[in-house]
Amino acid sequence: MPIRRTRARFTRERHQLSVNDATERLLVETERLGAEGLIVSTNVELRLDGFPRSNRPEPADPGVAVYFLLEDKRAVLACDRWDRVADNIAAIAAHIEAIRAQERYGVGTLEQAFRGYLALPAPNGERPWREVLPGCATLAEAEAKYRARAKECHPDMEGHHAQMTDLNLAIAAARKELMGS
Repeated sequence: MPIRRTRARFTRERHQLSVNDATERLLVETERLGAEGLIVSTNVELRLDGFPRSNRPEPADPGVAVYFLLEDKRAVLACDRWDRVADNIAAIAAHIEAIRAQERYGVGTLEQAFRGYLALPAPNGERPWREVLPGCATLAEAEAKYRARAKECHPDMEGHHAQMTDLNLAIAAARKELMGS
């Protein structure tokens, strides 16, 4: 059965919500939540800071997944109900706000609410490259961080094979993503 997406009502003063405004809402809510290492995954071209650009054509798949750490546990929230990327990002921000409200009202805790949103490990244990090499907006930054981490993680330098494998997979994914943009 095909997905039936509809238009959301996440508007601002009679105008459609932009991807940038929706991302700002998400950043506010994840900061209030205490989330760290935020990664927003969409089919929209990324800005240099790793977040999706505004004023781009809507992709065929407007779904959004948001990955982050909450109290050192990986979590993911995803939404593809709406027909626009901005609306799916805004929906995730609104969902986080609602979960925080549950805790404020004494209905449950954040731990209880997020238990079902734990991020499953990627196939082969591969982590998203932005998690392994955080804060890199350009290929040059990723390469520099890779070289610095390789000096610590390489088995010949008191590191472990698993760490180096993780790092090598991350730089390969970064090169693939950042060379294309």
